[in-house]
Amino acid sequence: MGKFMLGRKAGMTQLFNEEGLAIPATVIECGPVVVVQNKKDETDGYKSVKVGFGSVHANRINKPFKGQFDKVGIEPLKVLREFKTDDDFELGQTITVSDMFATGDRVDVSGTSKGKGFAGPIKRHGQRTGPKTHGSKYHRGVGSMGSTTDPGRVFKGKKMPGHMGAARVTVQNLDVVMVDGERHILVIKGAVPGPKGSVVEIRTSVKSK
Repeated sequence: MGKFMLGRKAGMTQLFNEEGLAIPATVIECGPVVVVQNKKDETDGYKSVKVGFGSVHANRINKPFKGQFDKVGIEPLKVLREFKTDDDFELGQTITVSDMFATGDRVDVSGTSKGKGFAGPIKRHGQRTGPKTHGSKYHRGVGSMGSTTDPGRVFKGKKMPGHMGAARVTVQNLDVVMVDGERHILVIKGAVPGPKGSVVEIRTSVKSK
């Protein structure tokens, strides 16, 4: 079974284990999610389930999405995501975090990292600074841009200054340390991508299989 869940990052805290050691942890407000669509091999070429969570006013969604919600007979949902799974779900079925995960599971968490704007190569790629003394006037530049006449160009993929962050990031193989089905809370060991309030996708870890 491919476990999955949608949630919002609530923030970080720390828990203490039986030995009294502090464990850094991220609290995620998960779902509950509602099944909006089932995709099948016969019609779509692959099998997955589309789920959504979070309420939104009907005026804030377009007609195609409104028709999809009306077909299922549910209220409009703000966040929609698709997860590959071999399991079958009923349209309109509500899935809670305790239905999917238990303490001790390992998960992969995907989200959008914090945007940090334009950054130089030292902050963006961890490059070294230039000499600070002895007449050097080159401290935080990108460094050598490559070769001379041959090939006479900058190779694609060179680590350059540019926009940093605000990209999709996946952190793999994190431990689930607590599941609270009543409050729809999932606590995961370590940090996950994104700022507080951002949407994250949680799946069974590919490395735990």
